[in-house]
Amino acid sequence: MKDPIPSKEEFMQVCDRVKPYVHKTPVLTSSFLNEISGASLFFKCENFQKMGAFKMRGAINAILQLSDEQKKAGVVTHSSGNFAQALSLAAQNLGVKAYIVMPENAPNVKKEAVSSYGGSITESKSTLEARENAANNIVLEKGATFIHPSNNREVILGQGTAAAELLNNFPNLDYIISPVGGGGLIAGTALAAHYLSKKCKVLGGEPFGADDAFRSFQSGKIEENIEINTVADGLRTQLGDQNFPIIKKYVSEIIRVEEEEIITALRYIWERMKIVVEPSSAVALASVLRKKEKFRNKKIGIILSGGNVDLSNLPF
Repeated sequence: MKDPIPSKEEFMQVCDRVKPYVHKTPVLTSSFLNEISGASLFFKCENFQKMGAFKMRGAINAILQLSDEQKKAGVVTHSSGNFAQALSLAAQNLGVKAYIVMPENAPNVKKEAVSSYGGSITESKSTLEARENAANNIVLEKGATFIHPSNNREVILGQGTAAAELLNNFPNLDYIISPVGGGGLIAGTALAAHYLSKKCKVLGGEPFGADDAFRSFQSGKIEENIEINTVADGLRTQLGDQNFPIIKKYVSEIIRVEEEEIITALRYIWERMKIVVEPSSAVALASVLRKKEKFRNKKIGIILSGGNVDLSNLPF
């Protein structure tokens, strides 16, 4: 059985493995956002990643690690958002069949994107139980390998390659801040900082309206959200047993932000940086602006997790 905490050697192998299949995304800065935050901010733009989000990294790594026999049978996941698109595109690029379970109330624009990437959609009721049951049925019928969107070792390692690129370009960062949803991105980011920097601390940003990670961090066990109310729809999932041990060990703090703070940060990024990001991406910047004293005069990496936004449903 593999150690729950991946080794540096394993992580570096993943960085090399995914490189030919993903974009090395740009890092942008904004003198305006530096001024109002009192810090030097370096935005890692995963909104420019293939399919528009960091999740391409984890999806491609997970599929590349399968045996030829497993690849022949295909892969399956349940997701209404970015991982559905990521697994579909990664599978298409590698000549593998992807089966995607999506809740029946998922926006049509997301279903269309999955279909355009070659994903075979099965609709289910929107409950987690219904989605898991539908995915399990596909595993039994097709022999496909289930790949969880965030609670999968290979996915976590793949997501960490975004922070690895950032630290290779800017090795003197004091902090990297990542949004926290299912925990795959922040766990991978924390591994990257642990292995590639002597001083960089990793923090998470999370909405008050979906603060399960904050509460899990406090209690030391995985907590659930009973009610979820946030514009950051990509952060409505919860942590898992693969990523939580990494988060507990290597993440310094999780900062909660209000909905108005998320929307303000989102508007700043759109208006001042002239780039399209989804609300979940703005949570990291909102965290810096909420805790300006903590970050004053520091060098901070901010992971803009994705840009797959529903343009007919903007919060401003």
